[in-house]
Amino acid sequence: MRNIHWHAQIKRAVSEEVAFGHALLFVPVFLGLGSLVWFWLPQTLGHLKIALLLCVFGMAAFALRHRSGFWRIATLIAALLTAGMGFAAWETMRLDTVVLDTPVTTWVRGTVTARETTDRGYWRYTVAVSQTLEPELKRPLAKVTLLSRNRETPVEIGDGIEGRARLSPPSGAALAGLNDFAFDSYFRGIGAIGYFYGKPRAFPDVEDTARSRIAVWRAAVGETIARWREAIGARIRGTIGGDAGAIAAALVTAEERAIGRPAIEALREAGLAHVLAISGLNMVLAAGTFLIGARTLLSLVPGLAHRFPIKKLAAAGALVMVFAYILISGGAVSAVRSWIMISIMLVAVFFDRPSISLRNVALSALIILVITPSAVTGPGFQMSFTATLALVAGYAHWRDRPSRDILPANSTTGPFKAIGGFFAGLLLSSLIGGLSTMIYSAGHFHRLAAYGLIGNVLAMPIISILVMPFGLLAMLLMPFGLDRYPLLVMGHGLDWMISIAKMVSAWGGEITTGRIPDHAFMLIAAGSVLVCLLRTWLAASGLMIIAAGLVVASTSAVARPDMVIAEDGRLVAMIKDGEAASNRSKPADFVFSQWQRALRLRDHQKPQQRPELAIEDAVASASSSEEAAGGRKTKPSIDKDAARAVIRRLLAEAVPGRFVCVAKQWCAATAQQGWRIVTVDDARFIGIACEEADIVVTPVMLRFRTCRSGALLLSGQSLRRSGAVEIYGVHSFTVGNVADRAEIRVVSAQEQLQRPWAQHRTYDWRTGLFDAP
Repeated sequence: MRNIHWHAQIKRAVSEEVAFGHALLFVPVFLGLGSLVWFWLPQTLGHLKIALLLCVFGMAAFALRHRSGFWRIATLIAALLTAGMGFAAWETMRLDTVVLDTPVTTWVRGTVTARETTDRGYWRYTVAVSQTLEPELKRPLAKVTLLSRNRETPVEIGDGIEGRARLSPPSGAALAGLNDFAFDSYFRGIGAIGYFYGKPRAFPDVEDTARSRIAVWRAAVGETIARWREAIGARIRGTIGGDAGAIAAALVTAEERAIGRPAIEALREAGLAHVLAISGLNMVLAAGTFLIGARTLLSLVPGLAHRFPIKKLAAAGALVMVFAYILISGGAVSAVRSWIMISIMLVAVFFDRPSISLRNVALSALIILVITPSAVTGPGFQMSFTATLALVAGYAHWRDRPSRDILPANSTTGPFKAIGGFFAGLLLSSLIGGLSTMIYSAGHFHRLAAYGLIGNVLAMPIISILVMPFGLLAMLLMPFGLDRYPLLVMGHGLDWMISIAKMVSAWGGEITTGRIPDHAFMLIAAGSVLVCLLRTWLAASGLMIIAAGLVVASTSAVARPDMVIAEDGRLVAMIKDGEAASNRSKPADFVFSQWQRALRLRDHQKPQQRPELAIEDAVASASSSEEAAGGRKTKPSIDKDAARAVIRRLLAEAVPGRFVCVAKQWCAATAQQGWRIVTVDDARFIGIACEEADIVVTPVMLRFRTCRSGALLLSGQSLRRSGAVEIYGVHSFTVGNVADRAEIRVVSAQEQLQRPWAQHRTYDWRTGLFDAP
């Protein structure tokens, strides 16, 4: 009887959810899950298979449309999951971005489609490549981003650009499970990144007659918008100056590279980094300010409010304004999501419908998942939609609460009540937004801002009252040249925000979480979605799932590897007790900072330098230093016996768990697990290193994949395929003072070599073929 009672209760709650229209809210959820599954697959699922599955599940769902029960829901979910996979497959096929396979120096010629300045005054160009020379790339690239360290007058957007450049493939994940930048570049259409040697040369762009009229028109529109963005950003930075000016430009055009590194770190540690992203906060403040201001001004016109619906007129103006905002904002996922949702809300005003609802959030998510399903894999989409879901759901509960107002409308406490309500709403929204995105911040960035709530409470009034309203006013007045004073007010507000961020970050409020288990992440994320979408007591199931995820996260921590190797083979670190001993005195911050957060590393042990042990080049005869056939110069030989003696001495003198290095030649270490590790910069030492070590790491691109001695060899060629590598000791014990060598288990960051965004790793430019993984 009790089971029958619970079954009836659940059935009644589900019927109530359907009556509220909440079934529609789960459509983008399952579409997104389908896209995620497709992107996680180790191999690409063929379009024909997806189409057949969609037909089967779609017909089954249609046949069961009038029935109720498990099978109807199951077939609908299966159809949505398959549709999500289909949208992901279609986007991947539609883009078909060619990604560079290996670093190369070549002459690049193309057209500047966008540019932005950095905090050092350099220029970063996005170039549509038309030609490469010396050598000519076999697989032509469509777009590349190139840095020019020349601070002189930059090449204009739409003009041609050429110069000698170093191109490299976009980097992969720094560790397994971390963000894959090659994936992001593929879906942005960027095939390579790099920099110019010297100053690039500008030339008038020659129209490509092979392109269609639509392609030419689209390129012209894109270049025009890019010019607007660049001009607006330059004007804002020139008027305000400093980090405040760079942040102000980022709030309008999303160009963040001009912001100084210390300012960005302070904002992140204070929980204010979300201000930089053009998201719901910026769009709502801009649209709300315009809507209220326009409605107020229209109400001042005598008789206008009686003849026309001024609220709808103001909404129409706000709709035009947010469309202009999205054009110059760069088109980030958070900005597009916000624009779609705000547009739906403003259109709802025309029909006298509720503007703030979960259905609007679902519709905006649905549009993005159909057009760009790859966005679902990124933190921007996940954090933006989760925060919006939580805030809208919280607003719905607040709106539907029983009213407890006991003061008369004309009470003298009215102004104080309004001010108190403003700060209470600010505190509550900051708390809801922070809690709802906490799991994504920990899962993607492996850190949390401990005092983020305080930072937001202190800074958000400034942003809401000074920064965004006066920024909007400046944009409206900029065409008339009257934007200076509003921009200065905006700049003062941002200076105060930066001061607050530095004060909060000085408290040391950043918490490094490290990598959390995947199943814990999924449980907490799924529970959060259920809490936000469900209205009945079924929402409690979401709380139970969140609690289960928290228990899993706290009881099953991800183990640290014993050794990590960057995918270029230049940086190697041994890990023990939260310390990293690397082979570089100044490791590359881009990679090492990710290691520090993901592995919760506290200290960095620099290598011990032994320059007196450098191996000198042996005296080479003319016949050995210059080959007779072709006269190609070769490196002088080395004394192998002397080199062998040096490597043995380095291994003998090295403190366990710390590298000893000879600059530009090699480093050696004995790990706590008993492994003898040698990293080699000079290719002439590789053979000797293989004879003396258990693990050999080198950035040199070698044709052979193993050492004859049986030592583990990780070269530039093998790391190109595997990506970054983690090494674990399967077992380790000590007999007396002698450490037993633990078995080596290798974990690669890249396991999707058959997928389009990683297939470039298997390309051999000599044969023009893709190797089997």
